[in-house]
Amino acid sequence: MAGQQTDQVQPEHQGWSAQDVMAQLRQKAAMLGFSQIGVADVDLSSAEPAFMDWLSRGFHGEMHYMASHGLKRARPAELVPGTVRVITARMNYLPANVPPGWQGIEWERMARPEAATVSMYARGRDYHKVLRARLQKLADELALIIGPFGHRVFTDSAPVMEVELASRSGLGWRGKHTLLLSREAGSTFFLGEIFVDVALPLTEPETAHCGACTACIDICPTQAIVGEKLVDARRCISYLTIEHGGPIPEALRPQMGNRIYGCDDCQLACPWNKFAQRASVPDFDVRPALDGPSLLDLWAWDEARFLRLTEGSPIRRIGFARWQRNIAVAMGNALQALSGGNTTPDAQAQARRIQGALQAWLQAPPAGTDVDLVGEHVRWALSRMAPA
Repeated sequence: MAGQQTDQVQPEHQGWSAQDVMAQLRQKAAMLGFSQIGVADVDLSSAEPAFMDWLSRGFHGEMHYMASHGLKRARPAELVPGTVRVITARMNYLPANVPPGWQGIEWERMARPEAATVSMYARGRDYHKVLRARLQKLADELALIIGPFGHRVFTDSAPVMEVELASRSGLGWRGKHTLLLSREAGSTFFLGEIFVDVALPLTEPETAHCGACTACIDICPTQAIVGEKLVDARRCISYLTIEHGGPIPEALRPQMGNRIYGCDDCQLACPWNKFAQRASVPDFDVRPALDGPSLLDLWAWDEARFLRLTEGSPIRRIGFARWQRNIAVAMGNALQALSGGNTTPDAQAQARRIQGALQAWLQAPPAGTDVDLVGEHVRWALSRMAPA
């Protein structure tokens, strides 16, 4: 294993009992900002058939990496030879200053066509950077307790069945929207893992508590949740705005509304998120540039400004062209909602401003963008303007 030696070691070799080690590790994890940790076994064979069926149905879309690693995703000991346990961890990401009733604030934002909606998890620092660094520190703390051991840390960065491992280790259960749910924290948290060659004691799995609720399935704007615990990524707005590289299917554009990066609808509708917890680290505080911007505010960015204002953010990885593509779709939806004879004079004035910005783009596309990709969405957006 990467990190240190590969021989399996037992916690007791330094005089600690396995229970003592876990107690110490939980304390260290809390100090690092993690809200909970668990330990899972590496036998995920019972999850393999469902995963392979999901792939065979093409539900992964253009996420070819999902298929390229084959069953290594369900076999941690093959992904990282020597692994005998997986330490799982979750970290809350709701910004500390988010007020009570935050779900209502988000619904209200999405109801304003001219506003821009960015998924809440993406308004601060890139979680990959935050969790990876803190998971490594947690591994270092474990080494101080038990001595050298082999390990690798992951957070949404390798073929790892994160939700499966987290649910088996007691961090929560897989909801019908496929996200992990916790009775103490809803679903507003990130997951990370440390693959280890230490036979730590397993933690008990959590039972499911969704019952007959289908709120997440019912609310999905594009009906991407095609069955309980089954998502067709090709219809998911998070996939379309982040992972998908080409033109967004026209049939799905109207359902995207003003969501320009990710989608939180299934989480906003979930009753368990009344227990969502605030982050204990400042990394996920909202950046000023993403604190309630309008579509026109963001459309005015050039590539240099995009790169500067998204430095260290997960948004930066989609690139400027996809960013503009997504905003163009939202502006088209705004034009349809704000224009026409049945709307107010203020709404019509907003529509004309959006129309003017789109037309100006066509006349002089900014440097660094993909003229063909973005231009196609700009022309579609302009076609949504209703006659006065």
